[in-house]
Amino acid sequence: MNIPVVETARLLLRPFRLEDFERLAAMWADPAVVRHMGDGTTRSEETAWSGFLRGAGQWAMRGFGPWAIEEKAGGALIGNIGYIDRKRDRGPEYEDVLEIGWMLAPASWGKGYATEALQAALRWGRMHFGPVRVIALTAPENIASMRVAQKCGFAEQARILSLGRPRVVLGRVL
Repeated sequence: MNIPVVETARLLLRPFRLEDFERLAAMWADPAVVRHMGDGTTRSEETAWSGFLRGAGQWAMRGFGPWAIEEKAGGALIGNIGYIDRKRDRGPEYEDVLEIGWMLAPASWGKGYATEALQAALRWGRMHFGPVRVIALTAPENIASMRVAQKCGFAEQARILSLGRPRVVLGRVL
């Protein structure tokens, strides 16, 4: 499968390359980055590697998955964003609903990159999937991610428990 490259004014959403793993693993090992994600704990190199490969597999098997977010100006990998299918329990009302998620390195926070990347990923999603429902899950205390989602047309739909932790479900139609 050819993974598409999506370009914005300042960013490239591109396929991950093997040489991206070290930087991505460092993000997964950073407590500041992961505190609102999953169970809130950092990932070992082994767990990060499994996730890295899972993302590549999603593109191959599902036709969607995570992109690397690259800053055009310097070519640095600053995070990831993409449509995900983790087969996790989100409740029956979300069983067949697309989920999108993102993660940025702390040095890239507060620059509008997450909003820019999400807008681009949503444009690609509209062209690829059509007008379907998409959700994003975040911790209630992750105000920055909730603002990013809201700027991109998401609205709060529910509050659920995921991995035993409270989550806000934000949704919209592509």
